[in-house]
Amino acid sequence: MIEANWKGFVDLCAYPDRVSELTECGELPALAEALVRLNAADSPVRTCKVDVFIPEWIDLDEIAASVGDAAHLIACYIDLLPREKTTWFNLEAAERDCKQVCSQLGTIGLSRCRVDVVVRRAVVADGDDLGATVYLTASGSTEADAKSRLGECLNVFTKMICLRRVY
Repeated sequence: MIEANWKGFVDLCAYPDRVSELTECGELPALAEALVRLNAADSPVRTCKVDVFIPEWIDLDEIAASVGDAAHLIACYIDLLPREKTTWFNLEAAERDCKQVCSQLGTIGLSRCRVDVVVRRAVVADGDDLGATVYLTASGSTEADAKSRLGECLNVFTKMICLRRVY
């Protein structure tokens, strides 16, 4: 479940300059730009929560990485809500749209990274809705390399989402 109005929520739609307050952006600078773009007025989504973490394990075949290229892992998640309630009018519409996003990302051929999208129930101020948690994971031979790769993955994902008319 996505808790849209949790205690630490920062409304980046209304106050994009507050992105610098998010400690996660200090850990992963590319996240700040992605969050500002995802919360821009012309974006079909808005964000409500993020985190950066080190995954315990990932299947190297799934990210097309060698053992050396996966010495360091980094991941983040972003909780997304569509701006228009009518976009995801039911679970099937949300699942269909998320599968389409993953399919489009699959055609780009990003190596050493992976994107998973999970549809979730979202609790918002005016009742229940549907949202998605997007998990982005990357690897690198060094920590800096992994962070750079995740930044590239975030950039590609954000561009793709912001170019969509609906999410």
